Amino acid sequence: MAHRYSKTPEALARLTPEQRRITQDAGTERPFDNAFHDSKAPGLYVDIVSGEPLFTSLDKFDSGCGWPSFTRPVEAAHVVERDDRSHGMHRTEVRSLHADSHLGHVFPDGPRDAGGLRYCINSAALRFIPVDALDAEGYGDYRHLFGGAGA
Repeated sequence: MAHRYSKTPEALARLTPEQRRITQDAGTERPFDNAFHDSKAPGLYVDIVSGEPLFTSLDKFDSGCGWPSFTRPVEAAHVVERDDRSHGMHRTEVRSLHADSHLGHVFPDGPRDAGGLRYCINSAALRFIPVDALDAEGYGDYRHLFGGAGA
């Protein structure tokens, strides 16, 4: 039986060239020129390939870096960390568990009062599910996180 969240040929075929470059080839989109860097809408961010839940708007903050930034994943098991020594730097890459999509990187310079981490994520690796669409999209189990915000 296939896992609910998986990387299928059909899902890969639906990706735009930019989404494919980011998620499959570990690319990086341009800062400030991406879909979610300044979005404040309440909802859930899922992997563009597999649909696995990754982050929520509740943990999103404006880091000023030009990419969506989050203090923590909504499902820690869905975000895998890997050592990244590419481009002459030493960083920690984050990838989705089931689709193995490149998401971005995690840095230890996030808000101290929220754990101190900054998950710097490419918008092209994400699909946004607004709170009022959680049930219809199959993510109703996450509605309780948002309390009255669009629920």
